[in-house]
Amino acid sequence: MTIIEEARSVIRIEAEALNAMADRIDSSFERAVELILGSTGRVIVSGMGKSGLVGQKIASTLASTGTPAFFLHPAEGIHGDLGMIMTGDVVIAISNSGETDEILRILPSIKRLGARLIAMSGNPASNLARSSDIFLDISVKEEACPLGLAPTASTTATLAMGDALAVTLLVRRGFKAEDFAIFHPGGSLGKKLLLRVEDLMHTGPAIPLVQEDTLMKEALFVITEKALGVTGVCGGDGALKGIITDGDLRRSLEKGHDILNQRADEVMKHNPLRIKRGELAAAALQVMEHRAITSLFVFEDDQSSFPCGIIHLHDILKAGIA
Repeated sequence: MTIIEEARSVIRIEAEALNAMADRIDSSFERAVELILGSTGRVIVSGMGKSGLVGQKIASTLASTGTPAFFLHPAEGIHGDLGMIMTGDVVIAISNSGETDEILRILPSIKRLGARLIAMSGNPASNLARSSDIFLDISVKEEACPLGLAPTASTTATLAMGDALAVTLLVRRGFKAEDFAIFHPGGSLGKKLLLRVEDLMHTGPAIPLVQEDTLMKEALFVITEKALGVTGVCGGDGALKGIITDGDLRRSLEKGHDILNQRADEVMKHNPLRIKRGELAAAALQVMEHRAITSLFVFEDDQSSFPCGIIHLHDILKAGIA
């Protein structure tokens, strides 16, 4: 068998294992979801070896999607860490064989502490399965390892079962992208859903503005000084009337037009695009990309004519929103 054939064989075996497991999903899975939704505590995931590594990922996924969860190493558990478990918690114990010694040794304490037990195992006749309140079958027909030794298809099945629990719980809780962002404030998604225009905009003296009767040679100094590539043009009352960009100036000068002695209102583009200060910074980025511009003047609301700020493309990209 060639290298490519070996790789494809592994993926097919694991895919078949997942398809078979999907067909076995039944009322036990429903009861597991209902048990977690109805619990007053947390979800504690435990497993040894490869099952433990997968369990850490399951606990992390649950915690980031609205189900408070953490991982408990069973070997540490029997040396004092079982104190992390409280009445009302739900323990998800993972063992493909269902006979992992470290897992079996913590089961009596889990029961005494008043926690409920969900077993993820490939052996429905195992001690773990028989001790559980709910059994989730993660058995596979074969491992992708040709020796049948290295956990491969079985760990993939375990991970998928954990994802199925997490996503189903997410949907039942009505968990939204905004909720996800609260748990991921440092990630790109968190920034997209938490950072708003008002968090990044330039305000006060940093806003490039000139009056309608300002000569263009003076407007050019404002564009250069503020370093945002634009200036707004305001009427006598301070309301924004138009916008002049450094690109507009450059193109006019390249064409030989003598615009430096013209008034700003003779050169400006009317009705510049705008955005509200409370909008997501990601929304401002979307407008800029769609309209091929680099700046947006910011307003308090749709009715306001007086800019309270300006946001530049570089501000958004620097904040990690892309």
